Amino acid sequence: MKTLLSKKTLAAACAALLALGTASCQNDLLNPEPLTLLSDKVVFETPERIALQVNGLYRFVKTGGFLGGRFQIFNDIRSNEFINRTSNGVTGQSVWNHTLTEASQNDVVTIWTNGYAAINQINVFLDGMDANAAKFVAPVFPATFATTATNYRAEARLLRALCYYSLLQLYARPYTDGNGIKPGLPLRLKGETDDLNNDLVRSSVAEVYTQILDDLKFAEDNLPLTNSASNVTRAHRNTAIALKTRVYLSMGRYGDVITEANKIVSTAAPFVAPTGVRHALSPSIADVFAPSQETLETILAFPFTAQDGPGVQNQLAFYYLSAPGGNGEYSLNGAAGGILNNPGWAATDARRTAFVFTAGTESFIRKYPSGGNSAVPYSDKAPVIRYAEVLLNLAEARVRSTNTVDPQALLLLNAVRGRSFATGVYTAAGLGSVGALTDALLLERRIEFLGEGIRNIDLMRLNAVIPGKGAVPAIDPANPAYIWPIPSTELATNALMTRN
Repeated sequence: MKTLLSKKTLAAACAALLALGTASCQNDLLNPEPLTLLSDKVVFETPERIALQVNGLYRFVKTGGFLGGRFQIFNDIRSNEFINRTSNGVTGQSVWNHTLTEASQNDVVTIWTNGYAAINQINVFLDGMDANAAKFVAPVFPATFATTATNYRAEARLLRALCYYSLLQLYARPYTDGNGIKPGLPLRLKGETDDLNNDLVRSSVAEVYTQILDDLKFAEDNLPLTNSASNVTRAHRNTAIALKTRVYLSMGRYGDVITEANKIVSTAAPFVAPTGVRHALSPSIADVFAPSQETLETILAFPFTAQDGPGVQNQLAFYYLSAPGGNGEYSLNGAAGGILNNPGWAATDARRTAFVFTAGTESFIRKYPSGGNSAVPYSDKAPVIRYAEVLLNLAEARVRSTNTVDPQALLLLNAVRGRSFATGVYTAAGLGSVGALTDALLLERRIEFLGEGIRNIDLMRLNAVIPGKGAVPAIDPANPAYIWPIPSTELATNALMTRN
């Protein structure tokens, strides 16, 4: 007997095998000789196999070519905080200088492909959980497994929401550009194990956001208050709430940001999540990024080890650290407009003294120091969201919704700023206006989340100009380069897909 496998079928089968810890799949298996594969139903036969599949979903999402490194890096280097040093097309030169094309393999194609591969694996898992639900009974499964299964579905849907949100930030117009009426993404919600359903129209930006919020609501309603596996690297209820504050901020729905943030931010300083994981700011910003990056401030980050790394030229330290710890692909922009020379970032700010170092005439960031660790190189966690962001999301939403120098917003801003620069906290009198407070909040985000993949998200949600740097011009929102092109691979296989 000869078995023929389509690429999608092979991908799904390989994913199931990988989740169970078996050998990897190769392209020459597209037309294999007699071969025995685990049935897609076997992987739902025991609690242990299902748990391994859930771990596998995280592996798909945190791949180095997606949320394990490159997504964060590309979202930072589009702006004016970094200078490209190596002119390496593999490590984002075309992202940095806005010369991407539909065929740009190392960025446009890679992020899209990895994002949709993760989405499809999540969909395959969700479909399988539903199809095999009748098996989840004694004696193989404990009496509590119905709750566990719902928790797993919630984790999967949170990861799907994160994937779709991340892809929207690069391949679609901001929600605030027409309240979501512009073309968004193909909204794939069922697992594909063959090539029969490639053709799918783009849903609008608003429709994709609606699905994202639906997934996050399901996650909030069904995730446990704490995750016994890890409250940093696995999702729990407050993870869903925190991500909702980011999503609503991107949509300009400031009242909803306030509603969500108030669930996990106390009314008075020191700000702490009142229920679930007791998230709070760490006393020191340096502690947040020190090994093992497991503080109460980090709400979600993706882990790596020496045996499970992000992959060559995907590592955060490789890009941002100079030799010998990294390759120094990007240094900090020391010219006018870059954050390094902004007068609001004082020389005594702990985020400067802890994370900025100079080599010769250039400055680099060292939030990700593991490049120099020979035992576990490039094992820094890839950041997704921190409690500091939730506080600043809430502060900005309060200012924009009330159009006042909101006292609570000022306290939230100063909690983040004062942690690293106690003498630089703001007063209402010193700011003087709503515009000044808004500018202070946006500046604080640039400083606090430098190198964490937030900068482009902030520019896009405000439909703001992407600043120029060096010989690279600014990109106005009307410029076609403001968003990424749809990959040639998608256009070739999806007859209903339209170009950006």
